[in-house]
Amino acid sequence: MKDSELKIKSVSELQQDLLSLTRAQFGLRMQVATQQMTKTSEMRKVRRDIARIKTVMKQKEAQ
Repeated sequence: MKDSELKIKSVSELQQDLLSLTRAQFGLRMQVATQQMTKTSEMRKVRRDIARIKTVMKQKEAQ
């Protein structure tokens, strides 16, 4: 996700995206624990997307 895409979305849409990404992160952590993960770069992408969404949400909150 890009910052420009996130800044257009409403807070409720960002919360939905955040929820889906945290669920995806949990699934990826389970794959790591059971040694089924093939793409290790996915964890990094999801973690950074979560951070981007949280940052944009804080910025919208401050306005």
